[in-house]
Amino acid sequence: MAAVMGLAAADREQPMAMAEMKSGFFKAIASRPERHSLIDDIQGLLAGSLLAGLGVMFLSGAKLLSGGTAGVAFLLHYAAGWSFGLLFFLINLPFYYFAFRRMGPAFTIKTFLAVTLTSFFSSALPKFIGFGALDPFIAALVGGLLLGTGMLALFRHRASLGGFGILALFLQDRFGWRAGLVQLCFDCTVLALSFLVASPFIIACSVAGAAVLNLTLAINHRRDRYIAV
Repeated sequence: MAAVMGLAAADREQPMAMAEMKSGFFKAIASRPERHSLIDDIQGLLAGSLLAGLGVMFLSGAKLLSGGTAGVAFLLHYAAGWSFGLLFFLINLPFYYFAFRRMGPAFTIKTFLAVTLTSFFSSALPKFIGFGALDPFIAALVGGLLLGTGMLALFRHRASLGGFGILALFLQDRFGWRAGLVQLCFDCTVLALSFLVASPFIIACSVAGAAVLNLTLAINHRRDRYIAV
């Protein structure tokens, strides 16, 4: 009798377990006004990384530079001829520790995926897309716009392209140093080193591209206008 009752209870629990699994799955993919779903995040990471990779291709095609860890990767890429995608991926590795400490595991995992995808796209896209002629100034404007739009998509899905910004926030929390000034020091160092591998005209175009990138973020990324996470 006890065995029969046990089997009956197991039969009742199995459909309930299946229902709970289905409910959990649909909750994961269901988008809500205040929160992105798993599908939303996957789409956002892919789209943002693809746009960023395309922006990198414009900058690299015209021998331009940028700030942050991407700027360091560009410097090494031009100086030594190593793959930008590989350099960008490797340079960002130490910053995941600071991302985990400052932003938590979800942000860190998404940022790792975004950096990995951007590294992949920046290496793969030139095999399928080429430029017959590419003016450095136009490349800077278009590349900056594409990078800014890609980063905007990543920011809205609680991810980033890693780099000095995360370290600056960590140092601000740890030592009280102002994150904006720390970021400025890092970027100025990259800019100073740029004179070793680029002409003043190329650096001026790169600065214009960086201005477009930051204006794109400043105008379009405001948490009081976009509340989904």
